[in-house]
Amino acid sequence: MRRVLSRAATVAICCSPAALAPALAQTPGPSAAPALLLIKAGRLIDGRADAPQSNVGILVEGERIKAVGPLAQVQGQGRNARVIDLSPMTILPGFIDTHTHLLLQGDPTAQSYNEQLLYQSTPYRAILAARNARIALEHGFTAIRDLETEGAMYADVDVKRAVSRGEIPGPRIFASTRAMAPTGMYPIVSDNWELELPHGVQPVDGVDNARRAVREQVAHGADWIKYYSDRRYYFGPAPDSVLHSWVNFTDEEAKAIVDEAHRLGRRVAAHAIGSDGIAAALRAGVNSIEHGDGMTDSLIDVLVAKGVYWVPTVTVSRYVAGPRGGPWGPMVEHQRQAMARALKKGVKIVLGTDVGGFPWTELNQAKEFEYYVQYGMPSC
Repeated sequence: MRRVLSRAATVAICCSPAALAPALAQTPGPSAAPALLLIKAGRLIDGRADAPQSNVGILVEGERIKAVGPLAQVQGQGRNARVIDLSPMTILPGFIDTHTHLLLQGDPTAQSYNEQLLYQSTPYRAILAARNARIALEHGFTAIRDLETEGAMYADVDVKRAVSRGEIPGPRIFASTRAMAPTGMYPIVSDNWELELPHGVQPVDGVDNARRAVREQVAHGADWIKYYSDRRYYFGPAPDSVLHSWVNFTDEEAKAIVDEAHRLGRRVAAHAIGSDGIAAALRAGVNSIEHGDGMTDSLIDVLVAKGVYWVPTVTVSRYVAGPRGGPWGPMVEHQRQAMARALKKGVKIVLGTDVGGFPWTELNQAKEFEYYVQYGMPSC
């Protein structure tokens, strides 16, 4: 049997969140037999077959999918099941968003970011994060990798626990807690040096501190480790068309982060936008490159050779380009061209949106799929 209805079988929620609500609300008591639910699907895309299946039945027993197959066959196994007729619709498995920020509500500008860290308490941000988890589920995403809390410490782990214990609705969450950057390289900008302002990350300096930070985050529930490989993005003067960046960590520090994470059974995601930051992250041995706007052909070859995943986060790149100005507009086109070349070379590209960088309440994360097709990824 497959896992929980609120995860794998959000097949129906992807199409009609309201349709399943009454059935899901009728949860049997501890001593009652699990309720049966039969979903009639006009078409089912299961992610395995090359073509959609027609006239499919999905039988759910309690919180588990008991059977999936031809409607006539599955109907026979659930004669007394409550029926939800979605025969006019196409049913999908739950989506996975590998780059989210549950504790962030959009940060197209420094001001919008600073206001959240300065004027919103962590408990209030956690309440919004619980709302965002529900939104993700309603958008059809049944699993997310939440890539840091942006100053809210380990609140993503709290939200994860609340979801897994059934206290709030939401997707399966893989948390990365605080992320890392060296001192002074991810600050809230202020001219008043007398003030100690909140940090959006865990400041880390030196090899020993890098290892210790990984251990602290893992001890507090981190499933993944994230660090900021670069900042300050710019295009080199002609004829150089490469998107460059300032690298944050020394190679020794970045390697210590990755080695310690791997030793503890965790994988590492690197925020790396410019070509210099991407190259540094690849030297360190990370498992995924986040954003990667400055990807070059030579870096693409390294991704393929090492089997590193690329999470382009196209939606957020396009969302922040206007408000941020400067190189952010041209970066969008640079990323589009690089992604088209990466697809041809067989790079492992994973959907991640960076929602939280744009407001959860404003855009549906599934917009990212549309961009991938526009950039050259086959639609089926």
